[in-house]
Amino acid sequence: MMNLQEDRKLLIKVAQMYYEQDMTQSEISKVLGIYRTTISRMLKRVREEGIVSITINYGTADQLPLEQKLCECFGLQEAIVVMTDPAQPSHLKRKAIGRACSDWLQHKVQSKDVIGFSWGSSLASVVDEFSTDNRPFVTFIPMVGGPSGKLESRYHVNTICYQAAVKWNARSLMIDAPAITEQRETREQLINSPYFKTISDYWGKLDIALFGIGSAKLQGREKWRGFYGDAFITELEDGRAAGDICSRFFDESGTSIKTSLEDRTLTISLEQIKKAKLSVGIAESLEKVPGILGALNGGYMNVLITTEETALKLLEQATENKSP
Repeated sequence: MMNLQEDRKLLIKVAQMYYEQDMTQSEISKVLGIYRTTISRMLKRVREEGIVSITINYGTADQLPLEQKLCECFGLQEAIVVMTDPAQPSHLKRKAIGRACSDWLQHKVQSKDVIGFSWGSSLASVVDEFSTDNRPFVTFIPMVGGPSGKLESRYHVNTICYQAAVKWNARSLMIDAPAITEQRETREQLINSPYFKTISDYWGKLDIALFGIGSAKLQGREKWRGFYGDAFITELEDGRAAGDICSRFFDESGTSIKTSLEDRTLTISLEQIKKAKLSVGIAESLEKVPGILGALNGGYMNVLITTEETALKLLEQATENKSP
């Protein structure tokens, strides 16, 4: 049985062979006599444990003009455009965006910052890409209640906040309430509870709000179904809603839409998201373009992190909308 010191020395050796000597995982496997799958797990650990720190310069010559155009067109403070192959599976695109957002956060977050998260796969990808750090005075806060339907636990906002706090040795709060209550009276009781007041007070003083953008145009809408249920999805089919942020719905112009869930929803308001020093939308895919445009038109974000394909479509759509 390998002790901790020997284990760490082996991790460093694998990291050197892979990152400094440009050896493939198969070559390392043969040299060390270790299964290739084990090498893969070890390479993941060297990043998680801070042995290797990877920084990607996303401000390449090709991306900068596109990022500048997004800022000029939509009045953003910052835009980060990630180069991905449109043919790539969606989980690889999310991973690339997660890495870009994680690197951006690493440089932006200051001591005592309050950082809010929404739920979903995009946010989970961001935290997956966190490098280990020591920021004990940072606080991670859920900006929406938990799922009322079937949703994978890794996409739950409490899971995302907790894992972020663990990786950064920071603080996190959990929200012990559903995003959608069965009755309006239940929501009122929860809102007036001392516990919920602690959470909602933080919503008024967010330094950074990180959120995905839901879209009614997504084929299948599996995650929306898992979160809201079939009955509400049927309501959305009237076409008014372009997207949502933290279960707050809006149309393509960014105007807030009142739905049957409005009086039963436990979540941050769109106005509170607007007031965050940095309100960061993390979203990609052509199907999400109407939802992202709605969020941009509503002024709900001042930072956008997306893919090149999505960025180009957003600019194209915005130009068409301005045409007489």
